[in-house]
Amino acid sequence: CKAMSENGDMIKGHFRKDFMWGAATASYQIEGAWDKDGKGQSIWDTYAHTEGAIEDGTNGDITCDTYHKYLEDIKMLKRLKATHYRFSLSWSRLLPTADSSAPNAAGVAFYNKFIDGLLANNIKPCVTLYHWDLPQCVQDKGGWQSEDVVEKFKEYADFCFSQFGDRVKLWVTINEPHVQCGFGFGMGIHAPGIKGQFSHPMNACYQVSRTMLLSHAHTYRMYSSKYRAKQNGLISITLNSDWCEPKDPSNPDHVKAAQFYIDATLGWFAHPIFKDGDYPDSMKEHILEMLPVLSEQEKNLIKGTYDFFGLNHYTTRLAEQITDETQAFAIHPDMPSFVYPDPSWERAGKQVIGSEWLFIVPTGLRKLLNYISKTYGDPSIIITENGCSTKHSVNNPGDTKQLEDEQRCRFITSYLNEALKAHLLDGVDLRGYFLWTLMDNFEWAAGYTERFGLYHVDFEDPARTRTPRKSAATFTKIIE
Repeated sequence: CKAMSENGDMIKGHFRKDFMWGAATASYQIEGAWDKDGKGQSIWDTYAHTEGAIEDGTNGDITCDTYHKYLEDIKMLKRLKATHYRFSLSWSRLLPTADSSAPNAAGVAFYNKFIDGLLANNIKPCVTLYHWDLPQCVQDKGGWQSEDVVEKFKEYADFCFSQFGDRVKLWVTINEPHVQCGFGFGMGIHAPGIKGQFSHPMNACYQVSRTMLLSHAHTYRMYSSKYRAKQNGLISITLNSDWCEPKDPSNPDHVKAAQFYIDATLGWFAHPIFKDGDYPDSMKEHILEMLPVLSEQEKNLIKGTYDFFGLNHYTTRLAEQITDETQAFAIHPDMPSFVYPDPSWERAGKQVIGSEWLFIVPTGLRKLLNYISKTYGDPSIIITENGCSTKHSVNNPGDTKQLEDEQRCRFITSYLNEALKAHLLDGVDLRGYFLWTLMDNFEWAAGYTERFGLYHVDFEDPARTRTPRKSAATFTKIIE
């Protein structure tokens, strides 16, 4: 792998010998079989079946049909030369009633076969316990807005460790809690589709951040006390963050706005877990009345509950202080920051209609990795997601296949170049890279209009035929 130094010179080097090379997916996005073999309903089953919820009117009922085609997925990973595979478990497939004393035998058997198949091909599983698909029966009793969910999550995690922990040595508790809070309980554009509550539209959003933090922390502590000695695994959480820079670095208000954006996205969960057990001071200064109170006991429980820093990163933003004119365009009603892409940056998927949010800024990854290293005590970092999409119109999707995906090839190469710089030149303790994603899938509220896959999936074909794109070969070459 080659990287360019700051002055443009090429340097040669390698990541660690035990570097984790992989791809990432999520259960609801790929598995299908939404009501087969005893699986219970999840909040995404409910939400995707709600008229108007998904951009193209589709759902994840079948999607990639991995439930029946997992062996083909393993072959794809082997062809990529992947050493690891990050996927998530479907809570409602394993425990249809969220009761660990009444598991679904077919769901347990499916994941056992999947994990055993990966290991038989020298691919190590990285398993996410929760990638947004809460059982509907848990939601019906309050879901993440109820204190009871903390014990239910711990019960679910305990079951998973007992069933799969003898073979799974890398665990993620919760994927992108910030997105689940904001999109699911603030804006209402992800399941369960709650658009704020009480006197302010973001109250529910902050409420569930506390139960997610406590669920993660109790699960980490339980793994350490009950399973770590005999299973010898690692467990942490995956947080997402853009990099953010002031529009004018010489303007103190712009600098403050950029820092607040990072605090209110990354720091919201990173500070409690990786720093001091509490929210960032900037959040407490601006939105103290809405942040749920963490007791000293809870702060001590949460602080230090990590074995690595799981990071999902895609893009970068510029920031300036918010004004009356820009308030209407703010993505977060509580944030005193107005963030936006530089119009000169390349838009992902520009060859079609272009991504609404993903702009290609490779240097942002290196800067973010350095920020995390310096802010949170030089933790081991695993990039658990990073990828590039194409965006397609519902009425005129164009060529969704696009096997010659040159832009994605450049994205992978340039972002990995920046990751290598962070490792070799800056001393960041980087342990792995998981590309999002193995294959096209159900991309949440965007349905099938947004494609991230190294493999194209033909969703019109009952066989859900997978075809490698050029980027698959590019990624394999880098791994080799």
